[in-house]
Amino acid sequence: MPKDPDFHLAFAEAINRPKPATLTTASMVDLFLSSAARAKSPRSFADQRKWLQRFATHFHDAPAIIFEERASRGEVNAWRAQWKHSPKQHDMAGTHAVRVLNWAVEEGHLSEHHCHKLPRLYDVDRSEVVWTQSDREAIDAKAPEWVRRLLCAACETGLRPGDLIKLTRNSVEETPQGRRLRVRTSKRGRVAHIPITPALANVIDSTPWDRMLILANASGRQLTEHRASEGLRQWRDKAGLSRDLRLQDCRGTAATRLLDAGLSLSQIASHMGWSLRHAANVIEHYARVSPGETDAVLVKLASAKKDRS
Repeated sequence: MPKDPDFHLAFAEAINRPKPATLTTASMVDLFLSSAARAKSPRSFADQRKWLQRFATHFHDAPAIIFEERASRGEVNAWRAQWKHSPKQHDMAGTHAVRVLNWAVEEGHLSEHHCHKLPRLYDVDRSEVVWTQSDREAIDAKAPEWVRRLLCAACETGLRPGDLIKLTRNSVEETPQGRRLRVRTSKRGRVAHIPITPALANVIDSTPWDRMLILANASGRQLTEHRASEGLRQWRDKAGLSRDLRLQDCRGTAATRLLDAGLSLSQIASHMGWSLRHAANVIEHYARVSPGETDAVLVKLASAKKDRS
């Protein structure tokens, strides 16, 4: 239970304030998690529920109106400080707390709250971390087939690990000029149409005929996100790559591939969930650190920027 004296004064004030009904913090969280405002995808909802249940447990029977008091900001910061050893978790705790408080204001359960723009600890920009052709060749020379297929698919599609491991033959569609993948992304629930490049076609066409999953582990079973990411990390180290390259860093590489495959800059930005400026910057950076593709990619990027202006 919070220990700040000011918080307890606000708590007592909140209890004595005339209200037609007293909504506890735990009840407020329950209402949010059963509302239309909750996260849509199963994974996002699971994360949301985990953090909000922690929030509800900490403040349990405290009336929700205590968050209308300024002292509550300090109490929310004190609660999330439990995870200060992990900046990403620390910030995640605050993000979910603010989301439920914003919803409570919109729904009329609170008149206001004082937890907007909580300071963040996690500040990492990996937009300039990309897998170059030489990095991929180093993995291909050392890693088993399932890791090579995983890295290729990630670099050719830009899909997040959670979407990559679910790709099946049913995701493949014929087009007038070739084939594409049709994928409903788990994070935003949007449908992405991704052209199948020659490298990606090799991965798809070499999938065993009796298996629906395009990517699988060494035993032919479905990968988990953790196993996919960890497997690539292990073989990255065995291949002697010193940079902190991760599976999700393939997105910058994929943006370049998609531009080369004929997608517009706006289509790439939409697919990646980026701004146009960010997409252009990532592609330009990739072209400069991968000399073998510099000229062709930069020419296409310049054309794409011109079309946008």
